[in-house]
Amino acid sequence: ETEAEPNIKGWGFSDPRLRPFVVISIAYLLFTVTDGAIRMIVLLHAYKKSFSALEVAVMFTLYEVAGAVTNLAAGLMGARWGIRFTLICGLCLQIFSYGLLFGWNDDWSKRTAIAYVTVAQMFAGIAKDLTKLGGKTVTKLVTPEGKNTRLFRLVSLLTGWKNSLKGVGYFLGSALLEVSYELALGFMIGLIVIALPFAIFGLSKDLGTAKKTNATFREIFVLDNWNLTCLSVARLFLFASRDFWFEVPLPFYLRSPDCNTLGPEYTCSPDADDSCLRGAYCDPSLDYCTNINTGGGCGGPGLNRVVVGAFLGGYIILYGQVQSWTPQLITGPLKQTPPNKMTEVFWGLVNVYPTLIAAIVFYASDVFINYYLPGMITWLLVIIISFAVIFAINSSIHSFLVVKYAASDKVAVSVGVYYMSNALGRLTGTLGSGFIYTYAGEEITSASGYFAGTDARIGLAACFVAGTVSSLLAALITLKIKDDDGGLMCGGCTIIDDTKVLEEGTDFDESGQQAQP
Repeated sequence: ETEAEPNIKGWGFSDPRLRPFVVISIAYLLFTVTDGAIRMIVLLHAYKKSFSALEVAVMFTLYEVAGAVTNLAAGLMGARWGIRFTLICGLCLQIFSYGLLFGWNDDWSKRTAIAYVTVAQMFAGIAKDLTKLGGKTVTKLVTPEGKNTRLFRLVSLLTGWKNSLKGVGYFLGSALLEVSYELALGFMIGLIVIALPFAIFGLSKDLGTAKKTNATFREIFVLDNWNLTCLSVARLFLFASRDFWFEVPLPFYLRSPDCNTLGPEYTCSPDADDSCLRGAYCDPSLDYCTNINTGGGCGGPGLNRVVVGAFLGGYIILYGQVQSWTPQLITGPLKQTPPNKMTEVFWGLVNVYPTLIAAIVFYASDVFINYYLPGMITWLLVIIISFAVIFAINSSIHSFLVVKYAASDKVAVSVGVYYMSNALGRLTGTLGSGFIYTYAGEEITSASGYFAGTDARIGLAACFVAGTVSSLLAALITLKIKDDDGGLMCGGCTIIDDTKVLEEGTDFDESGQQAQP
């Protein structure tokens, strides 16, 4: 074989270029399970303790803020001290974050508990982005200058599993929580302990350190790349379009009980497991069915925690796999590979439809108004699956465009700014969704005067509206990118002709700057 195509045996440990990727991937895969699990453990445990959607959203704020800041700082730390250092720091901080959650005391006031859990989540947010640095950059470090087909295939395979294992974490965290809160926390700490030796003993301390002058914070905040700036702002609204309804409102809605099965009219026996229906709780002090969390609303299907974890975990797994196979299964057959600005505008507009249809169905369909449970579950599955597929295509195209538009000598800096917008989008969506879901629905009171909670159906519908507006903004902002090269194809049809020159007759390079003659 040629020098560019060396023989790679087995899993590649014999090839010194591939070994860091395999070692980091093992550690990152294990970490990713715990990252998905911690959100479900905190959210579902908080739901059981009667925290509202807005209060839970606040618990996640420092997780996202820390992610935005760490995205920038981690790149500088990695360039100075190496990926091994940042990976070990991330894993240790994750253990620390889970350890803090053991201290969540039932006797605390809500304000104290929110402050405590928010700080614990902050450390998890820092841990995620310190660890993610290795997963995101090692593929670049191990990929040779020449083409290496087998190496690229292995990288794609492991990347797809890395994305999907976060969904496994969502489900696993929910399932273990159904057994015991302490068991769920302890199991996840065990996974991190397994990952640590790979990071400590399997990597060189010099891996990923800068070979030339490192970037500074001053350089990071110089936004002189028009195309990347537009793409980053579009990314913010793209991820907000998901988190306006997915991270907090959806699990709250899925857990919320039927409003029409609550109050003194529905007596129950604490000794009978099925005396209350559809998520209602038999209060032993009252002997009738109540809503365990009126702040979470009522009007949902009342699913148990394991099924809720399966819903959200299934979305993440599907999203990860579609994102991994987008070039082969979707953009390739449609002749949209490599993707360009117009490809993203097209799929960005398609991304509007799932949440728009969901909002209309939740507001106006008799299925939800009259509480027809099989129809409700069917619609929810259709919405979640369709959005996961379309959102994954958008995310995959974004991942390509950020590399295309990044300046060749500032790739790390450019990617850091871009993924910071990722975290800010999640923060915007999460906080906004908590407020909308909590206050959009009217208060529902039974005939006997029992307060059942706010209308969760209207709350989630309003969140879908916010997601729709956010998706539309992301597509419109992408239109501002100065890159008309490639046009837009859809299979054998030409939607927009290929042009390398704008109507004004000015050529632009890939960063959106005017080309030099």
